[in-house]
Amino acid sequence: MASSLRHCVLLASLMCAVSVAFTSVSGGGSGLGPITTNGRNYTKVCDPARFAALGLEMGGFRYCDASLPYAERVRDLVGRLTLEEKVRNLGDRAEGAARVGLPPYLWWGEALHGVSDTGPGGTRFGDVVPGATSFPLVINSAAAFNETLWGAIGGAVSTEIRAMYNLGHAELTYWSPNINVVRDPRWGRASETPGEDPFVVGRYAVSFVRAMQDIDAGGPGADPFARPIKVSSCCKHYAAYDVDAWLTADRLTFDARVEERDMIETFERPFEMCVRDGDASCVMCSYNRINGVPACANARLLSETVRGEWQLHGYIVSDCDSVRVMVRDAKWLGYNGVEATAAAMKAGLDLDCGMYWEGAQDFFTAFGLDAVRQGKLRESEVDNALRNLYLTLMRLGFFDGIPELESLGADDVCTEEHKELAADAARQGMVLIKNDHGRLPLDINKVHSLSLVGLLQHINATDVMLGDYRGKPCRVVTPYDAIRKVVSATSAHVCDDGACGTAADVKTVDATIVIAGLNMSVEKEGNDREDLLLPWNQTNWISAVAEASPFPIVLVIISAGGVDVSFAQNNPKIGAIVWAGYPGEEGGTAIADVLFGKYNPGGRLPLTWYKNEYISKIPMTSMALRPVADKGFPGRTYKFYGGPEVLYPFGHGLSYSNFSYASDTTGASVTARVAAWESCKQLTRKPGTAPLACPAVNVAGHGCQEEVSFSPSVANRGSRDGTHVVMVYTVPPAEVDDAPLKQLVAFRRVFVPAGAAVQVPFTLNVCKAFAIVEETAYTVVPSGVSTVLVGDEALSFSFPVKIELAV
Repeated sequence: MASSLRHCVLLASLMCAVSVAFTSVSGGGSGLGPITTNGRNYTKVCDPARFAALGLEMGGFRYCDASLPYAERVRDLVGRLTLEEKVRNLGDRAEGAARVGLPPYLWWGEALHGVSDTGPGGTRFGDVVPGATSFPLVINSAAAFNETLWGAIGGAVSTEIRAMYNLGHAELTYWSPNINVVRDPRWGRASETPGEDPFVVGRYAVSFVRAMQDIDAGGPGADPFARPIKVSSCCKHYAAYDVDAWLTADRLTFDARVEERDMIETFERPFEMCVRDGDASCVMCSYNRINGVPACANARLLSETVRGEWQLHGYIVSDCDSVRVMVRDAKWLGYNGVEATAAAMKAGLDLDCGMYWEGAQDFFTAFGLDAVRQGKLRESEVDNALRNLYLTLMRLGFFDGIPELESLGADDVCTEEHKELAADAARQGMVLIKNDHGRLPLDINKVHSLSLVGLLQHINATDVMLGDYRGKPCRVVTPYDAIRKVVSATSAHVCDDGACGTAADVKTVDATIVIAGLNMSVEKEGNDREDLLLPWNQTNWISAVAEASPFPIVLVIISAGGVDVSFAQNNPKIGAIVWAGYPGEEGGTAIADVLFGKYNPGGRLPLTWYKNEYISKIPMTSMALRPVADKGFPGRTYKFYGGPEVLYPFGHGLSYSNFSYASDTTGASVTARVAAWESCKQLTRKPGTAPLACPAVNVAGHGCQEEVSFSPSVANRGSRDGTHVVMVYTVPPAEVDDAPLKQLVAFRRVFVPAGAAVQVPFTLNVCKAFAIVEETAYTVVPSGVSTVLVGDEALSFSFPVKIELAV
C-alpha cells in the first residue's frame, strides 16, 4: 500500500489522493463513542437509547427525523430553545440543552499539519490513541508545489480525526488551514502558511479543505448545505492579518491600513478561493482591525463578502478572544461587552471562541442575553447564527452518524501509510539551495565517517522539527538517528551559544554536516522576528567549522522564514545548503534521504529570502505591497519587490538532475468579445503610451470562456530520476503601470526519469491567468500583449499572448 500511495502522490490527481485516504485505512472503532450522556457513550445525538436515558421520547423531536431536510430539522431544533439556552450555545464550549436532548459540543479543534490537542480538550490523546501523524509544517508542504500531496495530507488527517471521534477522542470541527499570505519575512507565523503567493496559498487551501471535507462532492443542483462532510475545515485568519508582535505593534491593537486593491489582489484572494472553490464550511476572522474596523465586526467582510458574494456554506468563528479584544485592547468605539457582542453578531459572526483559562467565558455567552434584552440585538440574529452552526453539525453526522466512516478506529491512526506519507511530504518539501561542484549527494561508498555538528535542538530535533500547533506524534526520527543509520561512524558534536570546539574532529572525517537554523522561540505565533540572521552565534561557529574541515561542509537549515545566509552562499568551503523547514515527525529520514541521494530534491522556496538589510528599508506595519517611492519602501514579495538583489528568489530550488524545456508554442492570440451589456474599463497606463478604444474588460461581467493552451516538454538530462516543478507566470502588457512584475498562475510537479522527457499540458483561462487588479479595485483583463513565462532563473522560456478586446 505504501508504494501505491507514493505513486499516487507523485503522479495522480487529487481524487486519487482522497481515495487513498479512504482505502488505506481499516479497523473498527471500540464503541467508546464521542457523545456522553448520563455516564454512557453514544456515537450520535439522535439515538433512541440516548433520549430514553434523558427521560425523553426521540419521536417527539422533529430535528431527529432523518427523512426531513437538514434546514427544516435545524429550524425545529433552534425553535425549541429558550433565549437563555440559545445564548449558552454561541461559544466554542457550547453547553447544549438537555431539556430538548441537545448535548454539549466543543467546537475548537486544530489540525494544521496533523491532529493537535491545542485547545480546551475537544481533542485528547491517551490510552487507545497515544498520538497522531505529525506531518511537516505547512510551509514545508507548500515548498513541494504539489496539489496532490496537499490533498493526500488533508485526507490522512481527516481520517485520523474521524477515527479519534469514533473513539471519543476528538470532535468534528477543526480550525485549519492558516491561509494568510506571508507579506513580510519577519512574521512569526510563516511556518503555518503556504507562503507569499496568494495563488499558491489559495490552491493549498482548496486542496487541503476538499480532502478534509469531501465525501461526495454532490452533483449539479445539489443543495450544498445538505452535502455530508467528513470533517469541517476552517480557513483562517480573515483578513490582512500578519503582524503578531513587532516593536510596539501587536495583533491585539494593530490597525491594518489596507488599500482596496491590495485587499482584493492579495489578502482576500486565498479566502475567496477557499470558500468558492474549496467549499470550506468555516471561516475564522482575525484579531486585527482593518482600516479602523475589527475584522470580526466588519459586516462588509463577513456578511456581504464571505456569506453573500462567496456563498459560504457554513459558519464564521472568531479567532479566540477576538470579541473581548475589541473592548479590552483595541477599545473600539468605547464599546462594552454588550455592544461588542451585538456589533459582531450583526456583522455576521456566528460563534465566539473564548480563551480557556479557568473561569474564562466567551463574550457571546456572557453578554448575548443582555444584548437582546437591551434591544441591541435581535433574537432572530441569534437564531441565524445557531442555524449556521447546527447545519454544519448536521452535515458532519453529529446527529445521525455517517455509516461509511463509523468503522474507523485506532488501527487507522499512525498507520504505516500515514507515516510514509509524512516522510514523503518532508522529502518533497526539501529545497536544495546551493550545490557547488556537485557536493551533494554524499557518496555512501566514499563517506565512511561523518561529523554531525549543531545545536542539540537541531541535531537531535525531537521537538524543533514538529513546530507549532502539533499534537503528540506517532514517533520522531531525528537527523542524528537517520544519518547514523546510513553512516554508522557518525559522531555528534553539540555546539552551544558561543562556540563549537570541533576543529580537531572535523579534520579526521570524510564529511561534515552542520544542522543550524531557528526554532519556535524565534518565530511563532505571538513572536515576530527582529532580524533575518541566524541567532546564537551560529554564523561564526559554522564558518569556523567550515574553515577547519578539509572538505566543503554541508549546511542544513531548519527554519520557516528566510534566513540571510550570505556568508554561507559566498563561502566555497560550504559546498551545499539544504533548507529543511520544520519537517515533522519523519524529518530526520527525509533529511538523510536527500543528503545521501536516496531522494532527488525538487522543492522550491515558497518565500523570497531577502538579505538582512531589507528590514531597515520597510517597517513591518506598512501594509502596501507595491513600492512606495516617497518613503523609499522597495515593495514586497516577488510580485512587487523592486529593491536590490535578493539572496534567493521565490521559486528557487536546485536538483541533482539537469532539466531543460522545449516548446512548439511561439505565441498566441485571443479575441475577447465585449458584449453589449458590458463596458470597457479604464487602465492605468504608463505616460506616453497611446490610448486604446477599449483598454480592459471587467472580469465580473465577462463570460470568461477564452483560453490559452500550450504543452511544454520537460527533459531530464541528468543520470538520476527526479521531480521538477514547472511554474507558469504571466506578465501584464508593458504599457500597464503599477502592475505586478509577474504573477504565478499555474504550477505542476512532474516526475521525469533520467534521460527521458514528459509533456506537461497547461490550459490558462484568460480571466483567471491574465487578469490584474486595477487601482480602482476592479479585476480586469487588459488589452495588449501579455507574456507567458514558464520557469524561473536560468531555466525558462516565454511567449507573447495578444489579447484583443472586440467591442
